Amino acid sequence: MKDCNQCGKCCIKYGNGGLSASASEIEFWEVFRPNIYHYISDGKIWMSPDTGKQLERCPWLREAPAQDKSDKVKYTCDIYYDRPDDCKHYPVKIEQMLADECEMIEVRDLDNLKQAQKALDKIMVNSRPSLS
Repeated sequence: MKDCNQCGKCCIKYGNGGLSASASEIEFWEVFRPNIYHYISDGKIWMSPDTGKQLERCPWLREAPAQDKSDKVKYTCDIYYDRPDDCKHYPVKIEQMLADECEMIEVRDLDNLKQAQKALDKIMVNSRPSLS
């Protein structure tokens, strides 16, 4: 299992309605991060403040400036420390990573998915509860 390389696939895939936020997260944003709360509508996140419709892409996802023209595109999150738990907890399962074409997976992980899940749980121990 490789470290995250900031490919952005997860943010791009789930940033247009595939995420949710808890009532306590929304309340926190309302009080302490009104710039984030501005994109909440009826308990749904990443909604256009102008139209009320679901945004096609997370408003906090940014393409990182390339160091070199040959560098692969990397992404950053403008609200990384205050992002929803859905984002903090990703990835949860190896199967989800495979479906999302997550670039953390290595060929050797495919040979033993159970071991790969343990490696993932170890990497994510400080980000989410373990499923093991």
